[in-house]
This record gives sequence, C-alpha cells and structure tokens, in this order.
Amino acid sequence: MEHFDFIEMKLPAKPEYVGVIRLSASGIANRMGFSYEDIEDLKVAISEAMTNATTHAYEVDEDGEVTVGFGVYKDRLEVMVADHGGSFDLQEVRKTTGPYQQSEKIENLREGGFGLFLIDALMDNVQIKSDYGVIVLMTKNLPVNEVGLDDDQISTSQ
Repeated sequence: MEHFDFIEMKLPAKPEYVGVIRLSASGIANRMGFSYEDIEDLKVAISEAMTNATTHAYEVDEDGEVTVGFGVYKDRLEVMVADHGGSFDLQEVRKTTGPYQQSEKIENLREGGFGLFLIDALMDNVQIKSDYGVIVLMTKNLPVNEVGLDDDQISTSQ
C-alpha cells in the first residue's frame, strides 16, 4: 500500500476560518515543493470548496463544522473538504466518490456551483460525493522535474 501522511482539521463552518485552511494548505504544499503558481491554484480551489461548505451546508443558526483532510503523498497532494463533520477514512472516501462531471446539474450539488467549475479547472482531479452532506476530493500532482535540467548541466567555465 502506498505510504502517505494524513493531516485532518475540523473547523467551525464560518467564513472567517477559510484563511486558516489557505495558510495550512500553503504550508503543506510549500513543504512538498510545489511552485508558487501551483500553491496559489491550490489555495483558490480549497477556498472555493471551503466557502461552498460554510455558505450552503448549514442553516444560519446551526453550529456546523467543516472537516478538511490533506493526504500528502510523494507525488501529489489530495485535499478533502467535507461539511457535516465526521472523520475521514481516506480509502473509503476514495472508493465511494465519483468523478465530477461538468454535465452534472450543479444545483444538485448546491446553488452557487460556479466554484466547482473553478476547482475543476485548477486541480488535476476532482471527485464529488454528495449523499450525506458534500465531500469534495481534489488532487494536485507534483510536477516531475525535467531530467537533466539540474543535474546534467555542462559548465562552460573552467
């Protein structure tokens, strides 16, 4: 089985906590070696998923929470954003989520579904599970270094 680190955070479903997740994602992605552009894309996609959960998942007077999980692999970062709390079993989530189809009726997921189009454009893979609450599973692949760019440079200076 492929080894990975898993980081899980539970936050109140309030817009003011979106920044906390952005900072966490930025720190994790930076440590993994993602480029500045990829980190910005990740932050936007995660913000969209988090904002969707905080805006649409709960009634105004309801104290909901959002669970965010980061699966840190050697070649990719998987991020899950789920409303209606609960802990993740990453293998179970992966088995039961389906690929996001742009043909899906967005209103079936939530109003304000433009965020899903944006997430899909910024990430390498997006899956949605929406039977109880909504889980968005997003993957950003770590670019493979071009062979020879760093190691095999021929120096012209003697």
